[in-house]
Amino acid sequence: MTNQSKPEGEYSSQDHDHDGITFEVVEEEQTQEGRKVKRRGIYLWPNLITTAALLSGFYSIIASMNGEFQQAIYAIFVAALLDGLDGRVARAIGAQSAFGEQFDSLSDLLAFGVAPAILMYSWSLNDLGRLGLAACFVYTACAAFRLARFNVQIGVVDKRYFIGVASPLAAIMMVTLVWVGLDTPAIFDLSDIGIQIVNAVAIVVAGLLMISNIKYYSFKTVDRKRVPFAVLPLAVFILAAVTYNIPVGILVISVIYALSGFVTTFMARKNHPA
Repeated sequence: MTNQSKPEGEYSSQDHDHDGITFEVVEEEQTQEGRKVKRRGIYLWPNLITTAALLSGFYSIIASMNGEFQQAIYAIFVAALLDGLDGRVARAIGAQSAFGEQFDSLSDLLAFGVAPAILMYSWSLNDLGRLGLAACFVYTACAAFRLARFNVQIGVVDKRYFIGVASPLAAIMMVTLVWVGLDTPAIFDLSDIGIQIVNAVAIVVAGLLMISNIKYYSFKTVDRKRVPFAVLPLAVFILAAVTYNIPVGILVISVIYALSGFVTTFMARKNHPA
């Protein structure tokens, strides 16, 4: 009885994916010829970047708990930059995988779902007691719902748009709100119950925007096409405004983008009525 060898990477249903107590990932992929193969291991560079984003989110939580709010803010911004980088690296080197997609979502949940909520609670909402705790939990739960919905809709929705505010943007809105509050304590008097209520409403609204059906332009196709020259001076003006006051500038731009989704959704329904 001859033992026929199989092409490298292929496994029969009788093969064992895991042998003993090991740390291993086995993914099923489809080759260009249409054959399904199982491959062991993960792609290093995109997953390493995702791990760095996860570390940034974790550090932000620790910093918030220690009252180091400025460090917590910077860590979430770093996580946002790394989150935008890992996907681009994966696409550039052809290292996209189901494992990477799921790992990225788990990292996003910590960095953009849990860390901003802990930051907001530690900075402002802890004096509200259970109400502040509930507001922060609503935000975290909505981030989890949004990421789960995004995962099941990969390859289904129009890549030009996000359905609901992306979790990194929601996180940026929250951390810049805290940043502005730290820079202007006279305006954001945290001993004022009114300011605390406003902050609680803000984090709940940000959470609800993540799970809404409002369409937001994703900018994923901008680098693939030409734009009018007038866009460049406008971008320079925006950068100059942000440079004048970085936290206020980022917060204003984030809020404008969050509101732009209502216009985008209205125009889409007007052009394509149900």
